[in-house]
Amino acid sequence: MQGPFLAPVRSATFDCAQLNRGHKLPGMPGDLRLKRQVCFALYSASRAVTGFYRPLLEPLGLTYPQYLVLLVLWERGECSVKDLGAELMLDSGTLSPLLKRLENADLLTRRRDPADERSVLVHLTRAGDELRHKAAAVPMNVAAASGLPPRELAELRDTLTALTQSMLAAH
Repeated sequence: MQGPFLAPVRSATFDCAQLNRGHKLPGMPGDLRLKRQVCFALYSASRAVTGFYRPLLEPLGLTYPQYLVLLVLWERGECSVKDLGAELMLDSGTLSPLLKRLENADLLTRRRDPADERSVLVHLTRAGDELRHKAAAVPMNVAAASGLPPRELAELRDTLTALTQSMLAAH
């Protein structure tokens, strides 16, 4: 790496010039136009999708990040705060207030791990577990609103998962 900037990435399977061919403005490199940016497409889609969740989760008394915490606990059962943070890619400064609000809503409990006092375990309460049934329709509503057939939606999810892993590995 030279200086504070990375050199453009070129590979046999991806060429930035191919992505922007025929889309250049006079005096403006094609790969600097906002609508040509993968990051902007991801940002816009993320805002639209999370905004769609808001009215679905409001009757459940949940925010989108709280819903994500519950998804992990519904899937895994009891887990440590550390593992929960790793799964959601959240640091403890972000995760702790989320957990506190969910605990105050009587949806989960936190307790020290008797085998390792440094570790805190998170466990669903009965109310937290029962909320799963009320939330069951949320993914179906999101899938229907996407306008994508189930196969394409699954492919999109898999592509975004692969992109996330590649970007994490790149830095």
